[in-house]
Amino acid sequence: MKIVVGIDASRSRSGGAFAHLIGILNAGNIEEHGIKAVHVWSHNKMLNLLPQNDWILKHSSSFLEMNLFAQVFWQIFVFPYLAKRTGCDIILNTSAATFSRFKPSVTMSREALSYEANEMKRYGLSFARIRLLLLKVIQNSSLRSAEGCTFLTNYIADLIQQSTGSLTNYRVIPHGVGDEFRRPSKRIWPRDGKGIRVTYVSNIAPYKHQWHVVRAISRLRKKGFDLILILAGGTDGGRAQALLDQAINDCDPDLKFVNQIGHINNSELPALLSDSNLFLFASSCETISNTLLESMASGLPVACSNRGPMPEVLQDAGVYFDPEDPLSISDAVESLLNNTKLREVSEQRVLDLSSKYSWQRCANETWSFLRETYDSQNS
Repeated sequence: MKIVVGIDASRSRSGGAFAHLIGILNAGNIEEHGIKAVHVWSHNKMLNLLPQNDWILKHSSSFLEMNLFAQVFWQIFVFPYLAKRTGCDIILNTSAATFSRFKPSVTMSREALSYEANEMKRYGLSFARIRLLLLKVIQNSSLRSAEGCTFLTNYIADLIQQSTGSLTNYRVIPHGVGDEFRRPSKRIWPRDGKGIRVTYVSNIAPYKHQWHVVRAISRLRKKGFDLILILAGGTDGGRAQALLDQAINDCDPDLKFVNQIGHINNSELPALLSDSNLFLFASSCETISNTLLESMASGLPVACSNRGPMPEVLQDAGVYFDPEDPLSISDAVESLLNNTKLREVSEQRVLDLSSKYSWQRCANETWSFLRETYDSQNS
């Protein structure tokens, strides 16, 4: 018997969530998993980005264009009725911050910050910390009540289950990477060592440590390395941006080597990475990093934070550092600058590892898990 899958993407607002849903809808073959149709409920911005296909049925609601309270009301009182009316046999919740209790369901976990005690301390006694604590309570409840859960890495699956307790039916399904990031030819290193472009793609946040990166690159420039630091990612102008501004003012007041370009669209990332020579990733908290995976697929040698799931993803393909220590960061980058063989090994190894992060694999594993979860509830 073929089943109908419903997807509640009403609470998914981040670029990573967009890429994930687009990726699994573009790839894989639902018929191979006994699925005949997929209904997607979301806000218009998300729906407009989704692929056109006869088996994808898109649904919008004015509630989802309104504030958070309206969205929660819709999830609790309206969505279950709509899912039943359209004949959905199982629901995929793309956010663990869901209030929906449609059964059976599979819930994706995409947020780790509220589960990392040391990271939470960075927010002090603030509204942001209260929000994260509430989010943790909501996510624990939704993950426990779901018939199945998915996580992006083993690290995150283990971390969250320290809070939820053991979840009996879960699967680790990492993101995929678009083919537009995969370089067909070998990367060329600047012959004269001039204008080496070090790129860090991430939003400005307390756990991203861009200010430590600026001080690390400044230290290397004082040692004679001609480096340009590209910081790509949005900012809310809060404390993290203030720390970054101070580091830039201290180290590069004339903006000779720091280029903070702000938010860039995902369509612009392949060109940015293609023009880079090194990728640096200094986050201390992730579920998985899309931009780290994309840099790997681009064949960039990587200097990376040693925290969270990053060693699980990058394995032996990069050089690691303490993201809160500028000296540790600069030493890791310097080892790549000084060692041609190390760079070449990193370039090849990241390409090898990135080959397993495809949307085809991600989609097939997701559809398969949904089917298996449905069957287990109806056997």
